[in-house]
Amino acid sequence: MRIIRYSDENSVPVLAALTKDGLIYQLPQSDFMELAQQAQDQNTSILHFIENAISDSTPIQQPLEKLSLLVPIKAPEVWASGVTYEKSRTARNFEATNGKMGATTFYDKVYDAERPEIFFKSTAARTVGPNEKVYIRNDSHWQIPEPELGLVINSKGEILGYTIGNDMSCRDIEGENPLYLPQAKIWKNSCSIGPTILLAEVVQDPYQFDITCRIYRNDEKVVEGKANTRQLKRTFDELVSYLLKDNQIFDGTVLLTGTSIVPPNEFTLADGDQIEIEISDIGILRNSVRLANAVVPNL
Repeated sequence: MRIIRYSDENSVPVLAALTKDGLIYQLPQSDFMELAQQAQDQNTSILHFIENAISDSTPIQQPLEKLSLLVPIKAPEVWASGVTYEKSRTARNFEATNGKMGATTFYDKVYDAERPEIFFKSTAARTVGPNEKVYIRNDSHWQIPEPELGLVINSKGEILGYTIGNDMSCRDIEGENPLYLPQAKIWKNSCSIGPTILLAEVVQDPYQFDITCRIYRNDEKVVEGKANTRQLKRTFDELVSYLLKDNQIFDGTVLLTGTSIVPPNEFTLADGDQIEIEISDIGILRNSVRLANAVVPNL
């Protein structure tokens, strides 16, 4: 069972359940966390709560591909984990040493340390959903998407679902100085999540998700990479536990778990590119790329 949000014909956000058979049922709740809270109040699982709610309902007629999908949850905060895959360590070392292959840096220490790297990534206002535009910075010349599995958690750190995240990153800014990490990671429309939330309770093994990233330029595929969550250095519970240490976490927070897909070192995103991130059983998150100063502000 997956959860989606979409905009109806009156531009009103609608929460809905997407079954394994592809049927879509409208839900009366306004957002995913309201749904989760009501299930908790009835001392039942989210899945069982939904199944009871839709048992006498009729699915909507529109197929998923015809809906105007929204971000599946308006996460108050998005956090991210760094250097959780071997490929990420190699890429960070390359950035930090001006392209010396095989060089070692402090990122090796981050990879092997007991404490994982966890950093603040985004807010609801900076996060976009499926088919929306992600921006690239004007003061960076080496920018990439980072396809990641996202954990949807509550204030207690319980993993309620899984989604797809795009942790847009500036490799040159981060490589120049690790203290520049916030500027390498956070700016307007620098994060996207979606298109669905896969309920955690229906996932037998979260370390078997296949992840694929494709980047298109002028309708031609120029980058494709694949990974699997079994390649993770750390467990999800470990990452969540460090996020919660002496920290206040809000219901609906999303924690991105790191990437193992890095485009070739000579590649950088350009205005007009199209990004697709696919994770098995969750869906495909698609976003177009725009240069920030090419976007006309709403007046």
